[in-house]
Amino acid sequence: MNTNPLLVAAVVATSSLSLSAGPALTIYNDNFAVVRETIPLELKAGVNQVNFSGVTTQVEPDSVVLRDVSGKSALRILEQSYRADAASEGLLLSLNEGKEIDFLVTDQDAKEYTVRGRVVRSGYKAGGAASTPIVEVDGKLRFSLPGRPVFPTLGDGAILQPTLSWQLHAEQAAKLDAELGYLTGGMSWRAAYNFVAPEKGDQVDIVGWVTVSNKTGKTFNEASIKLMAGDVNRVQPTPPASADPFSVRAMRVESVAEVTEKSFDEFHLYSLPRPVTLRDQETKQVEFLRATGVTAPQLYILDQQKYGVKIATVREFKNTKENGGLGLPLPKGLTRFYRQDDADGRLEFVGENTIDHTARNETVRIYTGDVFDIAVEKKTTDSQMSNRNDFREETFEIELRNRKAEAVEVRVVEHFYRGPNWRLVQQSEPSEKTDAQTMEFRVKLAPDEEKKLTYRVRYEWK
Repeated sequence: MNTNPLLVAAVVATSSLSLSAGPALTIYNDNFAVVRETIPLELKAGVNQVNFSGVTTQVEPDSVVLRDVSGKSALRILEQSYRADAASEGLLLSLNEGKEIDFLVTDQDAKEYTVRGRVVRSGYKAGGAASTPIVEVDGKLRFSLPGRPVFPTLGDGAILQPTLSWQLHAEQAAKLDAELGYLTGGMSWRAAYNFVAPEKGDQVDIVGWVTVSNKTGKTFNEASIKLMAGDVNRVQPTPPASADPFSVRAMRVESVAEVTEKSFDEFHLYSLPRPVTLRDQETKQVEFLRATGVTAPQLYILDQQKYGVKIATVREFKNTKENGGLGLPLPKGLTRFYRQDDADGRLEFVGENTIDHTARNETVRIYTGDVFDIAVEKKTTDSQMSNRNDFREETFEIELRNRKAEAVEVRVVEHFYRGPNWRLVQQSEPSEKTDAQTMEFRVKLAPDEEKKLTYRVRYEWK
């Protein structure tokens, strides 16, 4: 029987490695992660051949760091190779090209028998499109397999899992637990927030989730997981092979006590409180935030530059500890809003959007949709340019009609870009200048009230 040298053979001394402790993962938003695993090494003085089977299929080989965290042994990697072509029917056929093997055939009566054939061409091509196999049976060529191939051995050069192989040089014999770390693609996380509000009122409850997705080709058992939030710069890698969007094997909701957070460099690092098993092709959710009684008033805003020609409904809240127990830096993610129907107590979906990374003590505004019962019409009623072209005046009229059963306040935001020197020379409602080119009017309307906001702006060029 042939023996696979990548599984057993040694140049000077060989280690077949198994893990002595659970892996640790730091997962980033942008489809990559740092993997750290502890592996036992027993080295002799000189050159050692060491093979580690069990890295991901999307490892970045040149990111590998192998070290003795105790600092007692200096490990020098003389040579490293990475193979991801794990044993498959196509690969084993290619290793048996030119040889005769048995093929198992099942007839129409479900009886099995074997056919002997010589593999002329396997059709296998690593990383590329396969071609039609050619098999010679009884002196005749077939452009298909006559049955299921039966291989006598695994075959020289075949591996069962993606494998890193090293030639390590040790100054002296040592037995140690080394740390293997590397970057891998195929792993990501995202945040999502559910806002639940009563039918009336400004108080909301917020539940935050993180969803972790593993498409690395490897299962991580009882892994310690950290989530890095922030925009970490990376040189754009070659895109990996696209994952099957329907390949999610399982979706599990994990209830945890508390996720801890800390600032790390210019980013924020969230640590899950207990080890999590993350299977290949699995998506898993973990709750990381729960806040109740958050004051988040609903604003009605007319800002055609930002939200379009209709009145926008916007939720605003301060991310502070005093506001319902928030105050945790919020990673970017999807926000979904629900309101409870007082008639039957059921929750109804009323809008969604996204938030960017948000530091604690900052104010968050989230647009959730357009208002049904507040109508608006805007028009220019006058526009005049001076004879010397040194100033221009324009008059606008904005009609607001409140068809709600309760009073509302509409924030009308107007932007002035015709020139740097401008001022309002007439206005029917008070206003506040919010920046160099923006004014905000706050218009109060009683139930079923109609009101016209007018203003005249003067631009001057000197």
